[in-house]
Amino acid sequence: MKVSAQNKVFAMLLSFGLVAGCSSTGETMDDGSYGSDVAAIDQEGGSTVYGGAEGDGVSSSSLSDEERQEARAQAEQEALRNITTFYFDFDTSEIKQDARDVLVAHARYLASNPRQQVRLEGHADERGSKEYNLALGERRANAVERFLVVNGASRGQIETVSYGEEKPVVRGSSESAWAQNRRVELIFQ
Repeated sequence: MKVSAQNKVFAMLLSFGLVAGCSSTGETMDDGSYGSDVAAIDQEGGSTVYGGAEGDGVSSSSLSDEERQEARAQAEQEALRNITTFYFDFDTSEIKQDARDVLVAHARYLASNPRQQVRLEGHADERGSKEYNLALGERRANAVERFLVVNGASRGQIETVSYGEEKPVVRGSSESAWAQNRRVELIFQ
C-alpha cells in the first residue's frame, strides 16, 4: 500500500499537534481559559490542532474514516519503532512472540527508507564462557537480522555485532539482571 506524500505530511502534523497538546501545563490564562493550543473536541465531534495565530489548523472531523484509520495505523507503527531492545530466554536465540510485531514495524520502516542503516548488537548474560557468550550474542543478532530481512529490510542496511557478556545493562548475578542482559539492541545510524 503506497501512501501519498500529502497523507504522510498530514499524519505527521496531526501527530506533532497531538504531542504538543498533551504537553501543555494546564495553567489557566488571565481570561480563565487553559494555556493549551489544542481544542479537545469541536462541534462536529472531531479534534482540532491549531497551528498559528491565523487560527488555521488541522481538524480530524475533516478526515475520512479511511484517513483516520491510516493515521492511527501510522502512529501505532511509529510507537512500535520506539522499542529497540529485544530480550531472549536463557541460552537461546529464538525471537519471542511479543517482539515479532515490533520487529515487523522496524522491517517496514527499513524497507521504506533504503538509506537508513541499523546496527544489531547481540548480548548475553554472564553465565558461560566468554567465547560461548560471544557466539550466543552473534546468534541472537543474526536471528533478528534474518527476521528483518524476511519482512522487507535489505541485508545491506544491517550490521551485526556481538558483545557477549562484555556490556551488561545491569550488573549482578540474579535472574532479573541476567534477563535484562540477554538482549539485542537496534541502533539506528
